[in-house]
Amino acid sequence: MVSRVIPVDPFDLVIFGGTGDLARRKILPALFRRYCAGQWPEDVRIIGAARSEHDDSAYRALVADALREFAPERAKDSPSVDGFLARIRYVRIDAEEQTGWAELAGQLTEDRVRAFYFSVGPRLFGALAGQIEAHGMVTDRTRIVVEKPFGHDLQSARDLNATLAGHFDEGQIYRIDHYLGKETVQNLMAVRFGNMLFEPLWNSQYVDHIQITVAETVGIAGREGYYDRAGAMRDMMQNHLMQLLCLIAMEPPAKFDPDAVRDEKLKVIRALDQVQPHHIVRGQYGPSDGEPGYRGAVGNSRSATESYIALRAHISNWRWAGTPFYLRTGKRLVARSSVINVMFKDAPHSIFGADAGRHANVLSIRLQPNEGITLKVTIKEPGPGGMRLIDVPLDMSFAEALGPENQDPPDAYERLIMDVIRGNQTLFMRGDEVEAAWAWTDPIIAGWQARGDVPKPYDSGSTGPGDAELLMKRDGRHWQGIKP
Repeated sequence: MVSRVIPVDPFDLVIFGGTGDLARRKILPALFRRYCAGQWPEDVRIIGAARSEHDDSAYRALVADALREFAPERAKDSPSVDGFLARIRYVRIDAEEQTGWAELAGQLTEDRVRAFYFSVGPRLFGALAGQIEAHGMVTDRTRIVVEKPFGHDLQSARDLNATLAGHFDEGQIYRIDHYLGKETVQNLMAVRFGNMLFEPLWNSQYVDHIQITVAETVGIAGREGYYDRAGAMRDMMQNHLMQLLCLIAMEPPAKFDPDAVRDEKLKVIRALDQVQPHHIVRGQYGPSDGEPGYRGAVGNSRSATESYIALRAHISNWRWAGTPFYLRTGKRLVARSSVINVMFKDAPHSIFGADAGRHANVLSIRLQPNEGITLKVTIKEPGPGGMRLIDVPLDMSFAEALGPENQDPPDAYERLIMDVIRGNQTLFMRGDEVEAAWAWTDPIIAGWQARGDVPKPYDSGSTGPGDAELLMKRDGRHWQGIKP
């Protein structure tokens, strides 16, 4: 099965922070892969913008180095690299000064999509937005892309939204969360709303609980300053895991339309109960193999910032009343794994007796690294001598089910940037959605700060602090294993 490549209209894309780490690692390689896929018309233009002293030639050399490092297989094709680099330009820009803005405006083409990617710190968003408007670069086909964090708390999120709204309509603002661009995340909606098999069972009558895990093996190297101010709650739970929770729990939208989908996600966030203190576990990783622990990495022996958080959430609506959602995320864990496990209830009565054991269906949706979906079902163990039941997986991985040409699916940034060009906001967060997420998050953080809670230590390379296991055991449940 070969995936279709749907061409996009001509566009100009300006990358503010075009020499930075995100541009080099993600944005430029994603654009290069879409170019290699033949998704662009010939006259697309990509303009890097930053404070560094570069001309077009020097910036193209920087881009070529980034492709060799972060898109190595495709970058071996010299004609493709040369064709891509021919579309690259560079303008020296200072967001808070007048340098380069007239030159940038002069390089943009009339009557086409023009997208501005804010690959910079949030403190510069307002200045960039103001300069774009002041220099006449806002048209009805202008879009801006902003990276998280979308504020540090509810008030800062409101301030940021108000700043951007002063220069752009909400329909022009694309708040990007790369998790929503993953193939399997989008398949959540296909599995739920495209299969009659699941939707009748997708409620508290049949689902015992749902687990959402985003585990990372890396620490915080290179992000110490930001991370010690944010922590796992702000960095991951408030956005990535919140978005996964919304997609797994939301009601069917009337149609697959950006605002219809986002309306249903917003309802989920607003229906979340406040989390009780005894339903929260925070942790900090310790040192291992010559690597410092969390406090050593941030240079603060008394840091109370969490590198791990697990919590139990409840959604107060008819579909999910009484069904707990267990969410966890952390650094320096045993494996890199992002997975959603839908744990169905046991059969109400077993005709096979106690010796057969207890068995329940589990739907596992793997987001990374091995994207796919597994449904665990109960069968008879082969062989004579009675009815012994075992659980076996009905497993679908994209690589096996869709053929070798789909073993390397598009990166999330590829899909999301092309959605910006198309003007499709379905996979991007709306301003009211961001504010609702912070309204739920802020009291949780304020609570542990008021109580003076200190994160529990946990070993690097483990599954997290032991208290996270107790969080589940108190409810007679257990976490599914963190597997690569």
